[in-house]
Amino acid sequence: MTETHIPRKRFGQNFLKDNHVIDKIINALHPRSQDLLVEIGPGLGALTQVVLNQIDHLFVVEIDKDLSAKLQASYPPSRLSVIEEDALKYNFALLSQQSQDPMKKMRIFGNLPYNISTPLLFHLLSFSPLIQDMLFMLQKEVVMRMAAKSNQDDYGRLSIMIQYFCEVHPLFDVGPQSFFPPPKVMSSIVRLKPYGENRPFKLARNEKLFSHIVAVAFQHRRKTLKNALGDLVPQEIFTNINLDPKRRPETLSVEEYIALSDAVDIYKNNSN
Repeated sequence: MTETHIPRKRFGQNFLKDNHVIDKIINALHPRSQDLLVEIGPGLGALTQVVLNQIDHLFVVEIDKDLSAKLQASYPPSRLSVIEEDALKYNFALLSQQSQDPMKKMRIFGNLPYNISTPLLFHLLSFSPLIQDMLFMLQKEVVMRMAAKSNQDDYGRLSIMIQYFCEVHPLFDVGPQSFFPPPKVMSSIVRLKPYGENRPFKLARNEKLFSHIVAVAFQHRRKTLKNALGDLVPQEIFTNINLDPKRRPETLSVEEYIALSDAVDIYKNNSN
């Protein structure tokens, strides 16, 4: 993959070129021949090539037709399956169905385009029961938000929704000089591991309602819960679960948002 390629801004392309960083990422990924590995945004193949030296077969999802064509020309289909799709819209469940072992979970990795990283993460979370783990390069600011705890400045909707589904493990930072072209921000590697059966807290009764309450709360994060959530949460619910309505959204833990969501869901069901 030595051909020149002009990075496309619309795809958020910043290609990894630092061999030292590549080695650190591969060591963190620790690919094994039996893994169902999926790379998002392989680009010029900096990680792809090294991973394929260690496993028999790899799936990659690449939206750029020129890059997907180069990848297909570089590796036989028996080694590399190139899926020319928008990862934001792709049904990742199809890859589990293609596995020889339908019980095998996906291991997803990649240098994610920073301009779509948050919606892409939310999309991937919808497939979390099918995923063993994820290892991503992201903007450092996004990783800090993902890992933040309640009462920290970076804590918000992304923190809660990621931590509802996954363990979050920031690993190491990567400077702009490791890319071509260099981004204007610092990057970080993060590992996400869906809980599976070992959840630290229960599932919400109504996950759609849970997500909606969290989203609405953080649209007005400087207001009190009472004012931020308005008519969505009747005053008596705060009393029922012993939650002070004068608290602000960033002070609630993931568990407290689950409890609030469950109380609203029960209230609505009893009112119907």
